[in-house]
Amino acid sequence: MSTVRYAETAHPLVDLLNERWSPRSFDATAEISEAQLTAILEAARWAPSAANFQPRRFIVATRGSLAFDQVVSTLAEGNQPWAVRASALIVGVAVTTSPEGAAYRWAEYDLGQAIAHLTVQAHAEGLHVHQIGGFDPAMASDLFSLDAHLVPVSVSAIGFVADAEQLGDRFAARELAVRSRLTLDEIVLHRS
Repeated sequence: MSTVRYAETAHPLVDLLNERWSPRSFDATAEISEAQLTAILEAARWAPSAANFQPRRFIVATRGSLAFDQVVSTLAEGNQPWAVRASALIVGVAVTTSPEGAAYRWAEYDLGQAIAHLTVQAHAEGLHVHQIGGFDPAMASDLFSLDAHLVPVSVSAIGFVADAEQLGDRFAARELAVRSRLTLDEIVLHRS
């Protein structure tokens, strides 16, 4: 399967953004290198952050590790069969309070920025990322002994693309479908 699937955009985008997509068909034999993993985490580290608070933490689990199996166990039943083939799973964790204990209302926004940066760097490294919301955050918190102010928000499956047929009928059609988004007119509420 080709790792490049261009979006039909209304305006030209840089290649890294235009080519980015979220496969489920990961190569279960390919391994992410330590250098690639470090590069994508470094991109997340340097993402913008309100007041430079940097309220993001990550649980990084590579395939074959106990942590990887633990993260897989938190995933919704429909995500487990394909996510288990990823080279790594990264749980994005929001730090929801300041060091003084005040609620930090930008935590999830800042975490999202970090995940976006991670995703673009991963694509530059020849990897693909599929972000997953279908998981059990409470179970992840328990498995990794997270304090109450550390809230798991998402899981990112990272790896190399494989043939869509390995997914079976349930997901293969979605894997090969034309990429689409709402139009700009549908998402821009006001522009002047």
